[in-house]
Amino acid sequence: MKWVYYGMMYRILFLSIAILFLCSCTRKDLGQAPLPDNYEEQFADWQEGRMESLTNPTGWMRLAGMYWLEEGENSFGSGDRVDIQFPESTLPEYAGEFILTKGKVRLQAADGVEFQYEDGTFRQKEIYDGEEALNIEYWSLEWLIIEREDLMGIRLYNKDNPKVDAFTGFDRYPLDPEWHLNAKFEPATEGETISIVNVLGQLVDTPTPGSIEFSVDGDVYTLDALEGEDQMFLIVGDLTNQTETYQAGRYIYIDYPEEGSDYTIIDFNKMYNPPCAYNLFTTCQLPPIQNRLDVAIPAGEKRAEGWEGLE
Repeated sequence: MKWVYYGMMYRILFLSIAILFLCSCTRKDLGQAPLPDNYEEQFADWQEGRMESLTNPTGWMRLAGMYWLEEGENSFGSGDRVDIQFPESTLPEYAGEFILTKGKVRLQAADGVEFQYEDGTFRQKEIYDGEEALNIEYWSLEWLIIEREDLMGIRLYNKDNPKVDAFTGFDRYPLDPEWHLNAKFEPATEGETISIVNVLGQLVDTPTPGSIEFSVDGDVYTLDALEGEDQMFLIVGDLTNQTETYQAGRYIYIDYPEEGSDYTIIDFNKMYNPPCAYNLFTTCQLPPIQNRLDVAIPAGEKRAEGWEGLE
């Protein structure tokens, strides 16, 4: 019996060593990825695009309000006797009505008021047909209808914002090649979803293309991805959220693997603040539990100090 026992123990030890050996071999596919020759130029182009998305006339930083509609008539204007008060003195005290009827929204102007859509003006128009939302303008203001599950609202932008005009970017960690990493893509089964909650508390089962694996200091971590048009979208929490980066996590896009490959690049230098880090009028998605990593990632954008955000 003793020899049988020792034989079993040797077999278990041999299998354990073999598994560790195999794991150490397969994980050589992860770690730091070589940088392209023009990496700094590519990153500068990415950063320019990031600034454009923040500061253009309907960029995230120019959001000036979010207003949820009730079924039926919703009066609006700059006065205090309307259902929806826009923060803009050039708008009349009573400017008209947003009329929500069974998932569609019609805008009716008050007497003497006209709104602009594209190159023309109007006094009455269906601005949301349940699928397409029209961008409507009045002087420096621009708005459109958004739908969030069972909620229908107005997303308002104000193009007249000197603070945004002077914005030069959020504080960020220095560009670090060590956070330009190889990642392995593990496809999801067809129709698979993950649960994502937003800042409104709405929980949505969202399609996922799969997960990605990457390595930090020899340890392997996994992130579930969301589908994007051209890239995968990742919502990530890490230990820097406790001290230097936005408390609710950050976002990053990465490329799908090329055809015939299981590998891509995750460049944490491109991790960025979600809109709710610097603007109250957003409906940001938050990291799922499995994407809250027990590791610090000191790369990408830091907290949006000096901006109104969601604490």
